[in-house]
Amino acid sequence: MSARGIVIAAPTSGAGKTTITLGILRALSRRGVAVRAAKSGPDYIDPAFHEAACGALSVNLDAWAMPPATLRARAAAQGGEVLVIEGAMGVLDGARDGTGSAADLARALGLPLLLVLDIAKSGQSALLPAIGLRALHPGLPLAGVILNRAGTPAHVALARAPLEAAGVTVFGALARDGALHLPERHLGLVQAGETEGLDAFLDRAAEQVEAGIDLDALLDAAAPLPPPGSDYPKLPPPGQRIAIARDPAFAFAYPHLLADWRAQGAEILPFSPLAGQGPDARADAVYLPGGYPELFADRLAGASGFRDGMQAAAGRGARIHGECGGFMALGQGLIDGDGARHAMLGLLPLVTSFHTRRLTLGYRRLSPLPGAPWTMPLMGHEFHYATILEEGPAERLFAATDATGAALPQMGLRIGNIAGSYAHVIGPDGTKGGSS
Repeated sequence: MSARGIVIAAPTSGAGKTTITLGILRALSRRGVAVRAAKSGPDYIDPAFHEAACGALSVNLDAWAMPPATLRARAAAQGGEVLVIEGAMGVLDGARDGTGSAADLARALGLPLLLVLDIAKSGQSALLPAIGLRALHPGLPLAGVILNRAGTPAHVALARAPLEAAGVTVFGALARDGALHLPERHLGLVQAGETEGLDAFLDRAAEQVEAGIDLDALLDAAAPLPPPGSDYPKLPPPGQRIAIARDPAFAFAYPHLLADWRAQGAEILPFSPLAGQGPDARADAVYLPGGYPELFADRLAGASGFRDGMQAAAGRGARIHGECGGFMALGQGLIDGDGARHAMLGLLPLVTSFHTRRLTLGYRRLSPLPGAPWTMPLMGHEFHYATILEEGPAERLFAATDATGAALPQMGLRIGNIAGSYAHVIGPDGTKGGSS
């Protein structure tokens, strides 16, 4: 059971909290500390980097989508001596109604916040975010700050002095380092499994952290995790034997969902569409998660083993569900970023385009319509640039609202046991009778 925890956040995105989190995870691991990691909010990419840094699976803790009992149980289940949680966006940024931020998560778990301050273009003004957070949320424990992208020692002293004078602990400073940069693409960082030289990057980040941050003081600042309490609501598995696409084209499956399905007796059977594999013939359900089918559209179109296996699964009546990229793959065609059309599985009357792009982003409350894989209200989110060009006759999958409760158009398509939508399911809606 994880004994202690801390939340690493920042005033804005781009302040360097991912790099610093990775450096802390690797540095503590090199010391022999049983460190574990988690990510605040809906994110598939950063947890894989966490796992590479500390050697243990990282999970998502979402203060908007998960009730307190779920958050406590998932945090405790990580094990280890200390749990390092990386925030998302700015420290107070969450859903449109203001919930689900890193600050909300810290409050729900009773953990202190550690702010990463990018001081590349500031000096004494570095004081303002920390003082502002303390003034706006006096009941929220602020462990202190780390100064990032510092210049000379004089620059560090300039920023450090007013912080310490105001009673804010400064755990250290990291100098600007052009080598500490991870490549990005349209949905965030390039996936950990595709990042060349990742291990060397993590070691360099750890060396910078060890040189510039007081890790002993940071560990002392971590607070005890709350007890897990009673059981929490789990998403029922869509089948007894679930074939799950797992490769760079379909990498966005939440570990907590797979763990919950296993805990309920389901068997998980991974397969790789990019390797030309189809789902296991024993599977009574097939799950195509989100990912980057638009980047691998030509390979997927030519993956005859994948196509034949999916057609066979549909023919035997297996429950097939696709989320976001998986939804796109179930359609008849996908237009890539260059405007070329690629044949997809043809199991749903759908043509999607990454050439005609529009950002869609936000939390979703989902009410399954008749025939959907689940019957209870769900929490989910959308994050994609692809658009729908054509839809044919099919049933809709979900009624939906955004985080504020505003109604959205019904989502997704379903024909018999084959269904999909752009929504990523996070779990049951704990506000609808499943929380403790």
